[in-house]
Amino acid sequence: MTIDPIAYNRDAWDRQVEAGDEWTRPVTPDVIARARKGDWSIVLIGYEPASRDWFPDDLGGVDVLGLASGGGQQGPVLAAAGANVMIFDNSPKQLAQDQMVADREGLTIRTEQGDMRDLSVFADASFDMIFHPVSNLFCPEILPLWRECFRILRPGGSLLAGFLNPDLYIFDREAEDDRGELIVRHSLPYSDLTHMTEEERARFIGEGPVEYSHTLADQIGGQLAAGFTITGFAEAPHHSGITAKYMPGYFATKALKP
Repeated sequence: MTIDPIAYNRDAWDRQVEAGDEWTRPVTPDVIARARKGDWSIVLIGYEPASRDWFPDDLGGVDVLGLASGGGQQGPVLAAAGANVMIFDNSPKQLAQDQMVADREGLTIRTEQGDMRDLSVFADASFDMIFHPVSNLFCPEILPLWRECFRILRPGGSLLAGFLNPDLYIFDREAEDDRGELIVRHSLPYSDLTHMTEEERARFIGEGPVEYSHTLADQIGGQLAAGFTITGFAEAPHHSGITAKYMPGYFATKALKP
């Protein structure tokens, strides 16, 4: 079975919006009201708020790109806190969630639809900060992503990136979800398109988005190779499943462009 993963995941995330997936539910007016008063937090990995130490003390006038960060969650909060926000996402319906919150709350948020590996719509040195929550597992390759991030950041700008622990992909997904068992099944790197059986793919296609594991060499080493200096690192439990008992599910980095 051959599919275009970018087109497929675009449609899959549109379906996630229609189904009310937790990562597609816009923030409430109360969250925006608090953010306007300086009381705000946003999630980079799992359910844990990203450290405020990773952000500028004052977001007023800071140019922020929410990279693959649609859904009406992080972008509107940053805009309410004073940032100039652009959201770039593959899913039109995820972007519509951000626009809905902006219209509801009188915020200014720009949106752009596209593949996270290709940010050519943005000029060099366009942003002071890139906020990239856990989303590059839906992208076949990530080294171009880091190079593009480096290009569009201004000197001194920061990249806050969250990503999935690739070791989670060694386990049989159905055994974990259905029976709460951790059974080692897959070699890494993993892709739904190559590691699922034909029967599994037939059941899966048309449901959730296609996922890819990425090595830590590509996640962290890729940022370093692009020219970044990594100045922060964090981890968090996975938001679901039983692996949280044994290992972190998410990692996050703060990287600076010299």
